[in-house]
Amino acid sequence: MKLYTSKWTLGLLLGTILLTILACGTGSSAIALTDTPLLSPTETSFPTPTQPPLYLAVTLGTVPIKEQGNSPSYTIDAQIPALQGSDDPRVTNFNNEMTLLIQQEISVFKDNMRELAPVPGSNGSSFHGQYTLLSAPGNILSLKFDIMVYIAGAAHPGTHSRTVTYDLEAGSDVSLDKLFLPGSNYLQVISDYCLAQLKPKIPDLFIAGLNPTPSNYQSWNITPNGLLITFDEYQVAAYALGSQMVVVPYSGLKTVIDTHGPLAPFLP
Repeated sequence: MKLYTSKWTLGLLLGTILLTILACGTGSSAIALTDTPLLSPTETSFPTPTQPPLYLAVTLGTVPIKEQGNSPSYTIDAQIPALQGSDDPRVTNFNNEMTLLIQQEISVFKDNMRELAPVPGSNGSSFHGQYTLLSAPGNILSLKFDIMVYIAGAAHPGTHSRTVTYDLEAGSDVSLDKLFLPGSNYLQVISDYCLAQLKPKIPDLFIAGLNPTPSNYQSWNITPNGLLITFDEYQVAAYALGSQMVVVPYSGLKTVIDTHGPLAPFLP
């Protein structure tokens, strides 16, 4: 009887323990393991900061170039645009390109000057170059260079333009075709508009200078009001009429503008 009682007591104890374990597990759920790192009580998770656009960190300044020489006599007065405020490679690339552009123009001027015999009593030759930023504040820098050159002995000075449109975020120049849909007839659209604007005011218009070819539309700028096209002296009119400029409104280009390109912000 004593042995029976001990066995009964032991069985009752084991059953009680089993019921307790089952009761504690009721309503519980398994905890899934994850790879998420745990933070200590003193640590705080912050979002990763994003870099502000590069154009907000820089300003456009001017580096002047002034030079005089004799035998032959000449003067040079020019401006080089230069971004300041950052040593980012995209800024350095822009500054180097602008310096090279002006240096090339001055080099051509000096070569032409040396090829001509000195003119007695002349004030000498001259080179004058200045630039204008035509684009609105932002990532796109669209500049127009107006260059006037006089070679001693010539009947009159000559002027011509150079344009640069630079994508600061990408760190590279923007070509005209990148503004428009691939395969579109954007040159024809621009040509037709320019012809309609110039023909009424220039009786002896040089039509060939308006043909829809890349060489005729290499001098262009992005402006807030439209795409500025510059035709240099003799391209579409006689020297006496000077250079001609036409602003093509973006509304007239909406069928050919690339909606993912630099002109997209100007679309309605």
